[in-house]
Amino acid sequence: MTVSVKQMLDMANAAVRRISPAQAFALISEQDALIVDVRDPQEVEATGKIAGAVNISRGMLEFRADPESQYHDARFDRSRPTILYCASGGRSALGAKVLKDMGFEHVFNLGAFKAWVEDGLPVDAEPRDGLIKPRRSFLRRLRSQQSWIVRCGLRFRPNALRA
Repeated sequence: MTVSVKQMLDMANAAVRRISPAQAFALISEQDALIVDVRDPQEVEATGKIAGAVNISRGMLEFRADPESQYHDARFDRSRPTILYCASGGRSALGAKVLKDMGFEHVFNLGAFKAWVEDGLPVDAEPRDGLIKPRRSFLRRLRSQQSWIVRCGLRFRPNALRA
């Protein structure tokens, strides 16, 4: 039987409880919940992460959670409340469903990191409005140009860019 991504997300969302940022904050504060950011490291670098969250990209989640894996992360405990989040809620829903299937009892999907930030809850680094931080070499090339650059209908001087 073939399953689409939409069907997989529907099954994950049916199996895993979605919680609000306030509920997640309470679980972290009162029950020492593990908060897992399943975004890729580049995304976390560009936007920051929830204070105290561990960043484990979605592709490594099962390996970090499984005590029999050589890549196991000791912070994972099947009886400890575990909260996952990502950029929009899809990867965290799929990851939370997998953890449930692996025997984790209390798994929750926070959904989007943006909701946490908008509620003014603590983050480890200042978000950069979701923009990926350009590489320094790219910025140097831009700064070295003496002409105006027109992009997306806006004019800006490369020399005005900061690293």
